[in-house]
Amino acid sequence: MRILVTGLKGFTGHHLQSELEAHGHTVIGLQCDLTDPQAVAAEVATVQPEAVAHLAGVAFVGHGDANAFYEVNLIGTRNLLVALAEHVPNVRSILLASSANVYGNRSEGVLSEDSTPDPVNDYAVSKLAMENMANLWVEKLPLFIVRPFNYTGIGQDEKFLIPKIVAHFREEKAVIELGNLEVWRDFGDVTRGS
Repeated sequence: MRILVTGLKGFTGHHLQSELEAHGHTVIGLQCDLTDPQAVAAEVATVQPEAVAHLAGVAFVGHGDANAFYEVNLIGTRNLLVALAEHVPNVRSILLASSANVYGNRSEGVLSEDSTPDPVNDYAVSKLAMENMANLWVEKLPLFIVRPFNYTGIGQDEKFLIPKIVAHFREEKAVIELGNLEVWRDFGDVTRGS
């Protein structure tokens, strides 16, 4: 199957590519800027994917430009869906990566997919807005929205928790600054989730 992956060069995309190719699929990475609707439409029309995994986005909660969360995560996703509906209406499946961050920083109880969203930062709000916008397309496109929880693995940037802790330990640093320590998280291996 010919699969278009946005965010192919990112942490998750790299691992997903390996897994898909190991199962005989042809993986094509989106090369254009998601915020450019004409470029997205042209590339989607050329590639004619049979399936799509949309992983691209601004993912680091501490990113300095709040507008980028909305421009890429929301508007970029909309540009992709418009292009797919127009140029590949018979695409077999489209996976949209949201985030468990939409649930917020609850400190009590266990979260599930039935938990009420309670985003507490621009990243989470942009992902929840993306989900709501995507719901406008469910009658036209075969969408699957996932909210991955925390996963980690080789190649993840050191600004994320587990690689940050490992780097501080490896470098024998005396101090490490961490964010909210009042929440519990399960971490999975990215290679098992892809």
